Amino acid sequence: MSIAVLRTFVAKRKEEHEALVNKRNKSHQTNKHGEASVQNGEDASTSQLDKMDVSEKDINQAEDEVDDASKEATKTPSWKVTRELKPPLVLEALAASGLRSLRYAREVDGLGKVVALDNDKASVEACKRNIKFNGASATSKVEAHLADARVYMLTHPKEFDVVDLDPYGSPSIFLDSAVQAVADGGLLMCTATDMAVLCGTNGEVCYSKYGSYPTKGKYCHEMALRILLASIESHANRYKRYIVPVLSVFMDFYVRVFVRVFTSASEIKNTPLKLSYIYQCVGCDSFHLQCLGRTVSKNNSVKHAPAIGPVVSQECSDCGKKFNVGGPIWSAPIHDQDWVVSTLTGVKSMKDRYPAYDKITSVLTTVSEELHDIPLFFSLHNIAGTVKCTSPSLVMFRSAVLNAGYRISSTHVNPLGVKSDAPWDVIWDIMRCWVKNHPIKEQPRDSPGTAILSKSPTLEANFSRAVAALSKAQAKKVKRFLPNPERHWGPKVRAGRKITSKHVSLLGPEAINGALNGAVSHEDGNGAAPDKPAPEPEGIKEDEPSTKRQKIIDDEQANEP
Repeated sequence: MSIAVLRTFVAKRKEEHEALVNKRNKSHQTNKHGEASVQNGEDASTSQLDKMDVSEKDINQAEDEVDDASKEATKTPSWKVTRELKPPLVLEALAASGLRSLRYAREVDGLGKVVALDNDKASVEACKRNIKFNGASATSKVEAHLADARVYMLTHPKEFDVVDLDPYGSPSIFLDSAVQAVADGGLLMCTATDMAVLCGTNGEVCYSKYGSYPTKGKYCHEMALRILLASIESHANRYKRYIVPVLSVFMDFYVRVFVRVFTSASEIKNTPLKLSYIYQCVGCDSFHLQCLGRTVSKNNSVKHAPAIGPVVSQECSDCGKKFNVGGPIWSAPIHDQDWVVSTLTGVKSMKDRYPAYDKITSVLTTVSEELHDIPLFFSLHNIAGTVKCTSPSLVMFRSAVLNAGYRISSTHVNPLGVKSDAPWDVIWDIMRCWVKNHPIKEQPRDSPGTAILSKSPTLEANFSRAVAALSKAQAKKVKRFLPNPERHWGPKVRAGRKITSKHVSLLGPEAINGALNGAVSHEDGNGAAPDKPAPEPEGIKEDEPSTKRQKIIDDEQANEP
């Protein structure tokens, strides 16, 4: 995915530069013609006066021409300065063995130098060996340095056209220096794998690292993307810079964002318009966004002011429960649809160069279908679970929303996720009409579903099949959500951690047994019994909870060579 976006960036950067050069040339020619016409007009009006002192003006004009010729010989006109476009410089801040840097250098055409950093001496040595293994094409482009990424980026401000951050865990400590190292219009690629923090399990830790408090909801992975974007924007604003997201994806077990960084003191005034607080109902699945700022137009001038709120009352109007408050999060679009389509087209045109072609195209196809101006989403099964009814099919629900006059789309984060600009009273009216046709058992009086269903619907839902209920990709049966490539797919155990039976959900029982048996044979090098036999995990039963698994000592297995 990073290589696909980087190829798009190289092409877009070239197009933007050519457009800028053409614009400057055009404006220069316009100014030149304007000056010529003005001079002609002046000459016609003052022809009689000029005859009185021709000799004096000729002398002055000759001297001016000599001066202009000498200046042109030593100085290039300002409109010609931007003609040459240098190849983009790439920085991989946490390179380890240099695999990604080498792939960038060898697979992406048009790149300049690639700098690979790491603060571990063994990793840098391994990176240098790998550069030599990859021949002259890599040796001429890739450089490996032993340095702290934060210090290196701070000492090279606005030097790199592309900065890639992919730490193990949180990127928060690198963001301040990263937004300073990116050149104007450059690309910052950032990954976060601390999903437990970003998704609300440890909200207080998320606030200390990213400056936002997450709320728990089915949209938590998209909220993780928006928290990361808000944090990057906050760091950029401190240096009169701002970001423009081009692609933001949740894949497998991490989030990754691709943003462009620009410098403008006036543009950062619009940052509060891109951020919002979120009110999440603790009873039903409804949520509401409160923007941080607003603009006021008066006498052809635009002024910024605090937003007017609150957008909700103390209790939820649908179920009567209280609200949790989270944020601020990035509530502006997280994708640039033009970039997404260009990247998807580029990937399809180079299918043989992408081993993960199916995965990349499925994610990009789903992203291209999203309503990019609608923040967050809700789960169809979740709202059906709130009212304790059988869930309608996704096509029927989408048809009901479309027939009501609103927009609706899927999301790449969740196959059952739904993005819509329909207000929550319309969503619950559709569910009330569905329950009328599909009766449910009586529920407790204090449940959120009972409070929602006690109100009569003001909108009569129409579940007849709408034309746009299926997206173009669905209609063509294009794969949009692929299964995991293998069992126990996900983040593995952090390097240096001791593998125990509690890691069975990550690695599988076979891997756990093999790892522990390997530890036994390593400690008992010559086949003799160790002083303390290594513990072995108990055979895992299908009906036994993971919390009750215990390690036992098996002398016979420990003594076997």
